[in-house]
Amino acid sequence: MFAMRMSQQDYDRIQHKAGQAGMSMTGFLTASALDKKIVVVDGVDKVLGELKAIGRNLNQVTTLCNMGKITCLDLTEIKKGFGTVFDTLYDLMDRG
Repeated sequence: MFAMRMSQQDYDRIQHKAGQAGMSMTGFLTASALDKKIVVVDGVDKVLGELKAIGRNLNQVTTLCNMGKITCLDLTEIKKGFGTVFDTLYDLMDRG
């Protein structure tokens, strides 16, 4: 347990920044104090959700193709595009 004093204005600002980062105040202050990167990418949750859904669909189509249940399409370009989108998002989040 650690207690500290600060003005209400500072408390409110820190609480707001922690909320924007999707973190608790404790997590935010700890990360800030330890010089860890805090990355906030607005809307990334929705994009990641869609990306996961697309990835699941690709896996299902690939499985059906491998089982011989559907005629296999050439998904090379689609998989490449999917990978590019994933890499771009990963770089954005890693860069901070």
